[in-house]
Amino acid sequence: MVLSAAMDKTLIVTNDFPPRPGGIQAFLHNMALRLDPEHIVVYASTWKRGREGAEATAAFDAEQPFTVVRDRTTMLLPTPRVTRRAVGLLREHGCTSVWFGAAAPLGLMAPALRRAGARRLVATTHGHEAGWAQLPGSRQLLRRIGEGTDTITYLGEYTRSRIAAALTPEAAGRMVQLPPGVDEKTFHPGSGGEAVRERLGLTDRPVVVCVSRLVPRKGQDTLIRAMPAILAKVPDAVLLIVGGGPYEQDLRKLAETTGVAASVRFTGPVPWEELPAHHGAGDVFAMPCRTRRGGLDVEGLGIVYLEASATGLPVVAGDSGGAPDAVLDGETGWVVRGGSPEECADRVVTLLQDPGLRRRMGERGRDWVEERWRWDLLADRLRALL
Repeated sequence: MVLSAAMDKTLIVTNDFPPRPGGIQAFLHNMALRLDPEHIVVYASTWKRGREGAEATAAFDAEQPFTVVRDRTTMLLPTPRVTRRAVGLLREHGCTSVWFGAAAPLGLMAPALRRAGARRLVATTHGHEAGWAQLPGSRQLLRRIGEGTDTITYLGEYTRSRIAAALTPEAAGRMVQLPPGVDEKTFHPGSGGEAVRERLGLTDRPVVVCVSRLVPRKGQDTLIRAMPAILAKVPDAVLLIVGGGPYEQDLRKLAETTGVAASVRFTGPVPWEELPAHHGAGDVFAMPCRTRRGGLDVEGLGIVYLEASATGLPVVAGDSGGAPDAVLDGETGWVVRGGSPEECADRVVTLLQDPGLRRRMGERGRDWVEERWRWDLLADRLRALL
């Protein structure tokens, strides 16, 4: 759905835009695609240096229905040069609103853009701004961003409460929720899971699936440590770990030393278009994420839980940061302590042993996504802010 109603022309300023991979990048791109392309100009950093990166970026930009302007740097910062470039683009394209794809630190350019004619300035926060709010120096910068913009958006209650504490009461009162959405037409119960199970030889086995980047915060190690208890109750269960990342070799070694390597499958990196089918290959989705580094390494929301819910799976989520905001505890799944293999195993076993419960939670999750988390609903909210 393209929102074609009249709206001010918007300059999107961001470091997080494809072909650079990542969840924030997908969020920005999905939102941009649902706005009127004639009313959008994107000012983004370059993905990576070198011929290969330049060619991939140019090919991606050429396919977009809106204008994309790339800065020569791989990381936009609110320097005088970048601010002048943003002001120049605002005036050149007649933009009257600005959307900072990540509030920190680019939102520091807001006063200059307002002086240049921007009437509406919206800054979107993700997980890292909650970390900024805990440190004295960056907390003051976040406060300045709140004073310079009209609205700061937040993912869920966890990030709202942390970020609001760093803002003035007036800026905190102007905060609006704007999380990523789920494409319910892509993530659905018939997404192709059976074909993935057949290809992997898992047709007749109960499957616990985790789809995520392999980093310590996500909790794949907790799942592996939970497998002995799961296998004691459901001997033919298998853990399907989907994705790549720097933690993969550590996880493989852990599966060996834990004695469950035969019941743990690693897919490695999977193209985005195949992720819905890999979600669908599971009977239960589990990602017991945990907060690390004194609260600086924290889950902002956990869109994968909602994608799993849209696919019709019950979810077992960790309690890190905003992850519980993506689960209706006891309805679409459960929230467990992220570092507890015992709690994780207990909930996974309960779901694997009760097909009726899995079905009810999966159906409730699908309904909840359609009610609250569809991209079109959220893009409409952004259009109203701009």
